[in-house]
Amino acid sequence: METGRRMKAAVVKETSPGERRVALVPDAVARLAPAGIDVLVESGAGDGAWLSDAAYADAGASIVSAAEVYRTADVILTVTRPRPDAVAELRAGQAVIGMLAPLADPDYAAALAARGVTVISLDGLPRTLSRAQPMDALTSQSNVAGYKAALVGAGEFGRFFPLLITAAGTARPAKVLVLGTGVAGLQAIGTARRLGAVVSGYDIRPTSKDEVTSLGATFLELTSVGSGAGEGGYARELTGEERQAQQEELTGHIARQDVVITTAQVPGRKPPLLVTEDAIKAMAPGSVIVDMAASALGGNVTGSVPGQTTVTGNGVTIVGAENLAATVPTAASNAYSRNISALLLHLTRDGALAIDTSDEIQAGVVIAHDGRVVHQGVASLLQPVEGDAGVDGTAD
Repeated sequence: METGRRMKAAVVKETSPGERRVALVPDAVARLAPAGIDVLVESGAGDGAWLSDAAYADAGASIVSAAEVYRTADVILTVTRPRPDAVAELRAGQAVIGMLAPLADPDYAAALAARGVTVISLDGLPRTLSRAQPMDALTSQSNVAGYKAALVGAGEFGRFFPLLITAAGTARPAKVLVLGTGVAGLQAIGTARRLGAVVSGYDIRPTSKDEVTSLGATFLELTSVGSGAGEGGYARELTGEERQAQQEELTGHIARQDVVITTAQVPGRKPPLLVTEDAIKAMAPGSVIVDMAASALGGNVTGSVPGQTTVTGNGVTIVGAENLAATVPTAASNAYSRNISALLLHLTRDGALAIDTSDEIQAGVVIAHDGRVVHQGVASLLQPVEGDAGVDGTAD
């Protein structure tokens, strides 16, 4: 794009099942304008988050059809991915920005690279950089999901969360265990505490203890597993022996809980199994497990099914809590909009994207550019073919 020309950034309507978030909210339109960015919004894009076309138009955005979005936009803004058939409508020189999960599906990134599309995914943001924090969509959406997980657990539990002393008798507080105390886990702990439950938390990273106790919860310390701290603020993957020892020791603790919330995930890989069949059988009837890691890759809980709630033979409810952030669409969209706006402004110079992978932030989020998959982590997952076409995107 020539210097002085205004960039057209388009917000598309999400089409994934159950997805109600939108990539940009009306308030963001005015913040992007001074950087030379005009906003197009596909009609109905904000409906799931209760944001009308009129609200976007009043903020200065242009309401257009889906066909107009792909025909005229320079940048496509999305929460997850554009609709499956949109790949054929994308053209060389366009960019797609969203949470595109390239580590879980590197072939998708390669397909877009083959069309000359610049692929930018917020999943890869280096979260330890302080200047990247306003762009950290994984954190903002995990906060929303952790909050909702505690509410889902309370809703499925057949008794009260808080201690209640009434004329009809006394109800003891619920005992809640949160496994995995990253952003989502800490928010689940805080929410369950505010609901009045007696809460404990466990994580293989020993540094999590202070965070858990600062929220008024008890930190569960296992003697069978050493430190599981990894790089970039994530937990490392345990060995087979460590996982076995962890599961065996956790089983006794899980059996004493009313509600268990699991949050442990490894980006692009199968989540670790934390709640085994034996642990479920040891739980009391009426107990609830909320598996926030439930996905097509698996989950933390034996028998959990993403997007479904099941009841075991011994009366334990297992919630496959897939994509909880989408069930709080307005709050989640507001947070995500700030994240994607901050990233877009970081990438924009004189009304155009200025791709420079020597920048630490761009090195993490820019997946494909100039017809090639440039992110080494994603490129390494692609099957090499003659001429390295699977990485540079020159093959169909």
